Order: sequence, then structure tokens, then C-alpha cells
Amino acid sequence: MQKLLPAIMLVAMTMPASVAAADCAKVIISADSDYAPLHWYDGKRLTGASIEIATRALTALKIPYEVRYVGPFHRVLKEAESGEVSMVASLKNTPERQQYLAFTAVPLFRNPIAIFVARDKAFAYAGWKDLVGKRGAITLGNQFGGGFDEFMRDHLSIETAQKVYMNFTKLDSGRIDYLLTGYYSGMIYLNQSGQADRFVALRPFVSETDNYIAMSKASPCVKYLPRLNAQLELMQKRGELRAVLQSFETDLRIDPATAEELTRTK
Repeated sequence: MQKLLPAIMLVAMTMPASVAAADCAKVIISADSDYAPLHWYDGKRLTGASIEIATRALTALKIPYEVRYVGPFHRVLKEAESGEVSMVASLKNTPERQQYLAFTAVPLFRNPIAIFVARDKAFAYAGWKDLVGKRGAITLGNQFGGGFDEFMRDHLSIETAQKVYMNFTKLDSGRIDYLLTGYYSGMIYLNQSGQADRFVALRPFVSETDNYIAMSKASPCVKYLPRLNAQLELMQKRGELRAVLQSFETDLRIDPATAEELTRTK
């Protein structure tokens, strides 16, 4: 952690002068609206463990904020790139996103990515190469970390949709062979929609990297990154990150052992 703090300070110090000099009236928080239990739109507001942790941290720091629903995740990322969204809570730290986002050093949650297939059309899977030649799909804006994004770009045939349910519909109809999405969010959707008996998640996971809060480099609010990181580290040490996620476990609707796996962080 100590090795990462100088890098975080450097990000804040090397922002363009116009950004550094501008005033941050309030932190505009947004997130993927289709990724329970970490973050989702319930029809009225964005909610979930990521949102709760972000707002608790900012409240403790006495920094004004607004949680704003802006639509599908690719739109959230576009507004973060322009600075209209100050904070994204939460997402994977990837090289592409580092171009316009400054990530905290504290991981919030482990977020394994799974391959979902129709139960009656499951195929042998031992690693990424087994996906070559098959038709896959992801939700627009998703990235997975651990080197898989580069492999996917170079070797796989992938189409996108704005919502995960759209891709499950394609999977059910045979238009695609597999769907890549977060294991927990995928399982929640299937359980809540009564379709858990029709699909299965293959093992091993595609990746098992963590989710982080990130600040837009184009927003003057990025100046709060060092303070935010310190607050998250404090919350992590006293077990608050785990406790917040556990408070959303009723939304998981999966077995306790799986819920416990999600609450583990590095």
C-alpha cells in the first residue's frame, strides 16, 4: 500500500493546470446500472455496495456529492472521460481506463468474471483458448482485467449489448455460444428472473481481479484522491468494506458459501 501512495500523489500533482485550479463543487458519482450487488439502478436511484462505500467515504471526509444515474455503463465511462462524472464506483483497473481515470489503491471487492452458457449446450472449457472460434458476447463498456481484454480483442469473436439480459436472451436463442459477465451479477439476474436452471457458469473463471473506485482525471474533484484513498484504507482495516457488502447479501440470492467468496478482498 505504501508503495502505491506516491503514485496516487503523483497523479494528483500532474493533472492539467486548468483541472487542478478548477473548483470541485461536489463529486458526481455514477456506476454501471446493471451490476448487482455491487451497483445497480432500482428504478429510482443507483444503489449497491459500491455506491454505499463511496458515499460513506465522502461523508466521512465532509466532501459534497451527488449520486447520478446517467444510463448504460458505456455512457458512464464516456462522461467520466469528459469529467462530467467525477467518480465511478466501482470498476476494474485496466490500462485503457487508466488513460482517463485515476484509481484508488484499496480494492473494494473481488469480482470474478464467468463464462455463462446454455445448460444444454455447455462445452469443455479449461482456459481462454477454448473460446476461440465460438461466438461470445459482453455488456457494452465491460472490461475484465488480468490480460483477458487483450486476448479477447486479438483472438475472440465478440458482440455487445447494453444490458446483460439482452445477452442472456441471445444465449437462450442460440445466437451466441457464451456470455462473459460478472459471476455474481449473472447469478443474481438468473435467480431473480427464474432462469437459473437454463444456464450454467463454467469454471475456471476468466479472471478474478478486484474492483476499485476511480476518479476522472478531467474533473477537478480528482484532487481528493489521496484523502479518499486514506479513508478507504481506514474503512478496510476496520472491516467496513466487508460489512457493507454483507448488508447487501439479501440481494445476492445465492448460497452463503458463494456470498462469503465475494466478500474476500486481498
